[in-house]
Amino acid sequence: MELKELKDPYIDRLFDAILMIKNKDECYRFFEDICTIGEVKALAQRLQVAEMLKAGYTYGEIAEKTGASTATISRVKRYLQYGADGYKIILERLEEMDKNKKNNE
Repeated sequence: MELKELKDPYIDRLFDAILMIKNKDECYRFFEDICTIGEVKALAQRLQVAEMLKAGYTYGEIAEKTGASTATISRVKRYLQYGADGYKIILERLEEMDKNKKNNE
């Protein structure tokens, strides 16, 4: 089952709330209240895995650097290749943000 198949007013409301976050401080505050530290770290780990997969790192290198299991790495890779393009969109935006930061230094 995919998340879009779970679409309901409560998930819509959650996403509306996330889209209202104005800065990193508010983001920390909201996620501290709504998630456990472990849940936030798991989300961050998946994003790091996606970035490393896109950069061409091996499963072994990714597992060593992130602590992610090979199952997690495989899942992220599958969604990078065949998912709803969520990772691709965000990774491109993060790369652009990093490029802009570097140009402004």
